[in-house]
Amino acid sequence: MELKFVDPRALKDNPDKARRSKSSPQADALLLATIKAVGIVQPPVVAPESDGGNGYVIDAGHRRVKQAIAAGLEEIAVLVIERAEDGGAMRSLAETLAHEQLNPVDQWRAIERLVALSWTEEAIAVALALPVRQIRKLRLLAKVLPAMLDHMAKGDIPDERQLRTIASASLDDQKEVWKKHKPSKADPQVSWWAVAQGLQKTRMFARHASFGDDLAQAYGIAWVEDLFAPADEDSRYTTDVEAYLGAQQEWMANSLPKRGVIVEAGQWGEPKLPPKAERVYGRAGKSDCTAMYLDRDGKVQSVAYRMPEVKKPKGKKGEQPVAEGDDASIVVNTRPDVTRKGMEMIGDLRTDALHEALSRAPIEDDTLMALLVLAFAGQNVTVASGARDISYYGAASLVEHATRLFDQDGKLDFDMDTLRIAARSVLIDVLSCRENRSASGVVARVAGNVIAADTFLANMGTEDFLSCLSRPALEASCADTSVLPRQKVKDTRAALVEHFKEGHFVHPSALFAPDQAKLTAWLKKNEAKEQPEHDGTPTDQDELDGDAIVEPAHDDVDDDYADGFREAAE
Repeated sequence: MELKFVDPRALKDNPDKARRSKSSPQADALLLATIKAVGIVQPPVVAPESDGGNGYVIDAGHRRVKQAIAAGLEEIAVLVIERAEDGGAMRSLAETLAHEQLNPVDQWRAIERLVALSWTEEAIAVALALPVRQIRKLRLLAKVLPAMLDHMAKGDIPDERQLRTIASASLDDQKEVWKKHKPSKADPQVSWWAVAQGLQKTRMFARHASFGDDLAQAYGIAWVEDLFAPADEDSRYTTDVEAYLGAQQEWMANSLPKRGVIVEAGQWGEPKLPPKAERVYGRAGKSDCTAMYLDRDGKVQSVAYRMPEVKKPKGKKGEQPVAEGDDASIVVNTRPDVTRKGMEMIGDLRTDALHEALSRAPIEDDTLMALLVLAFAGQNVTVASGARDISYYGAASLVEHATRLFDQDGKLDFDMDTLRIAARSVLIDVLSCRENRSASGVVARVAGNVIAADTFLANMGTEDFLSCLSRPALEASCADTSVLPRQKVKDTRAALVEHFKEGHFVHPSALFAPDQAKLTAWLKKNEAKEQPEHDGTPTDQDELDGDAIVEPAHDDVDDDYADGFREAAE
């Protein structure tokens, strides 16, 4: 090693230098100011030209030489060393890392240069004092689209998770996603989150697989190692979800215990046990059953459950058993077309549609006023005219609607548009079809039918609602569709859900039009009675506080009366 003074303009750049990206203007300005103030503290390292010339090639200190020229220095000190066999590639990388940190793209390019010069990953890790895993991570950039790499070299780098997703995708997929999200003059920043989302694929991990290599081979599953995962974790995965789940299903079928069954997972990943089954959370007994299923991560899970004991039928005291051949009626309990849960769902859907129609549907003024009168005839409404104090959850909102009709001086002053808005708001607060104490009854059905609220009903071709239908009702729903009833109810239901995914299905029992016989019975029961003439003299009741409070009725509704409103419309 020899110290010499040379003209910095005579030094040549090393073609194998590690730093290719431009340093920041702030860093260059700071180095230039330092050189002007105190000179070059650490001389650059140079080596003789390999072609036998008299010049020198810079091994380390390209930025110092460049800023010395910018500072106008005629001569600088350099350390002259022998030319390395690798052209100074390792020395350039090690020296550069010791100063300003290279961005990952430049690090990767320098590492790839060393690998091409027969350096092993382990040797590079020892020389640079870096973990071997870090070297392997950087080498994953070889799987990144070159156009993305060029942008990353400018300092816009995705985080580790996003980089992992990008590197695991094919170059063709990266190219298509990059077309949509590459930077522009208006927006030079790249949304790496959006790029990663576009390339994201569901991963099924080998550590969650119950099947072995034989089934993996039979289903054509090729494991890919995730080099970004912790070192002590089996990070192998596949994106072939269908093959993975098929292998898991076959393993479960081959591994079922004596009293075992395979069940599906619910919306939240819970097992769907057989009807009336009771899950066993403690130690399972000998007579208990086992349900195996796949959770949302594709892992095989199992739970124990027990079925209720079958009770032997017992006749009433003194009742003789019916002999074969006797003329006796047999009572068969059949499942209703729509279950109680289904009726509750219909009530909620009707209410949502009714409120939407009241907000948006065209309603003539006379119809609107008639509906307002009708709303207060609902079975969920009680009017207290001062005889007793009653609190109501929605009273504040009703008062708020009324205040729209007053001016600043407290006088009634409104236009028809304001009145229409207030009337609609009151109707929305009062009318309800829900299956509980807040149901308005037949009047809400009539109101919905008048304003064509059927057109606002949500799509009922969903798993949640169709599971509430009996087999005959479910198969009847296949009419006017391309879906044919299957042997299994769940298969028919799944086909209907798929069919109506982009369509719209409304079950006939959810339509608003009430049964005419029930409506007639309601009208007869509540027909207007002749009122006695009023002589104009104020009564005690007239002198009471006239504020009316609306609240849900507290009296129980007659079962037969309420059931009539739940039946299917004409």
